[in-house]
Amino acid sequence: MQMKVKVDKELCTGDSICVDLCPEVFEMNDDDQAEVIVDVVPEEFEDAVREAAESCPEGCIYIEE
Repeated sequence: MQMKVKVDKELCTGDSICVDLCPEVFEMNDDDQAEVIVDVVPEEFEDAVREAAESCPEGCIYIEE
């Protein structure tokens, strides 16, 4: 099964915890909001993406599995 992840930019306040935890999947855009930079999360980064979602203070990271 493939994992996909989304960031709700309406809720993101730019803490960049997700980027710190998994820069292979997340990056900050010019508006200081997180963006997902992959269509499908590579299996080796799935745990880091889950940790990023759990660590997000705004709860704006959504995982689809």
